[in-house]
Amino acid sequence: MIFRKAGAGVDGGGELGNFVRGSGIKRDETTNTGLPCVRYGEMYTTYKIKFSKTKSFTSKDVFEKCHKIHTNDILMALTGENKWDIALAATYEGTEEIAMGGDLCKFTPINCNSLFLVYLINSPYGIEYKRNTSTGDIIVHTSTTKLGNLLIPLPPLSEQKRIVAAIEKFMPLIEEYGKKETELKAINEKVGTLTKKAILQEAVQGKIVPQISAEGNAKDLLEEIKKEKLIKEGKIKKEKSLPEISDDEMPFDIPENWCWCRLSELCNLYTGDSINETEKKLKYTNIKEGLFYIGTKDVNFDQTINYDNGIKIPFEKDNFRIAPKNTVLMCIEGGSAGRKIAFTNQDVCFGNKLCCFNSYKNEIEKFIFYFLQSTLFTDAFKDNINGIIGGVSINNLKGMLFPLPPLAEQKRIVAAIEKMLPLCEKLGR
Repeated sequence: MIFRKAGAGVDGGGELGNFVRGSGIKRDETTNTGLPCVRYGEMYTTYKIKFSKTKSFTSKDVFEKCHKIHTNDILMALTGENKWDIALAATYEGTEEIAMGGDLCKFTPINCNSLFLVYLINSPYGIEYKRNTSTGDIIVHTSTTKLGNLLIPLPPLSEQKRIVAAIEKFMPLIEEYGKKETELKAINEKVGTLTKKAILQEAVQGKIVPQISAEGNAKDLLEEIKKEKLIKEGKIKKEKSLPEISDDEMPFDIPENWCWCRLSELCNLYTGDSINETEKKLKYTNIKEGLFYIGTKDVNFDQTINYDNGIKIPFEKDNFRIAPKNTVLMCIEGGSAGRKIAFTNQDVCFGNKLCCFNSYKNEIEKFIFYFLQSTLFTDAFKDNINGIIGGVSINNLKGMLFPLPPLAEQKRIVAAIEKMLPLCEKLGR
């Protein structure tokens, strides 16, 4: 059988029933009391499978202008935000007439069980059909014509009722299973996250690999980094001297061949450049040759970067700050501050809410990357957040403590971390 709309006009007859499209009920025309009505957005938030009462009401004048929903009618939204949810169905089991808003349609079945049709329309089979026939991406649309061409495998009416009874018998068990599965997934994700935090914290405390005396000590490495800093900067910059690190300031003991230092001794820390949306569209969209421009939205919570976002800075624009390949970018302002972090695989320009941790010595970047995800750093970061938007200043970042291991040990630590983190991800699935 075909569940379809035939003929022209608002009403249509099909093999299983008739479609009617709704008419507009504006948001400001709904009230807390009055005559019952349904607006299309409520199909995604309020009405699931079946309902007998409405959330919204309207005046008598608006009510009388609208098409009405009656007992056993099936209601679907013709507009939505994604193709998976478009035209999810619910049947009305109440007795009062209901006014039907715009972007809605109702289907009045003839000699069919309404709930049987609802379960079929909302099944993977029905969803796949609607997804393939709907149009649009940001705003998704379907029509009664398209819905009417859904092929329905129709059993006898008595069997429809028995199928519905069986579904409703097992549905509470299915929902309970789904709830438990969601809870288990949340526990697994939490275990994975906690395990990752524990590994990184052990790593920055020197407990993840054994110390080897032949690998030297971190104080010599720090002196070497200071020399590289002078070479990279080309001259001695006059910077405000950082205070000595006192014993009371050290949060925990580190191995004897490690040393405490501050982030500014290891990295050049700087934020990027702000570009407003108008300027992006006019000057930096569809540029063939240039560096990708990375904003906060392009850094994902899974530590990946969306490079090809349509925005490039031409190579000749040398006034933009650059985060070189193999450096850390971290969001330091706004809701994602301290939570969005990634490691670049190419030179990029970047936004003013992102901070580049450009290390003075090329071989220490990965250890810095993992340190910035450790509890030691994230706790210090949270303690330094201030301002209305919420962020940490570059100066405060510069002064944060860093437990520095010898270079060879850093490499062994990074290798151990990268061997264990995939196991954490598996736990979180």
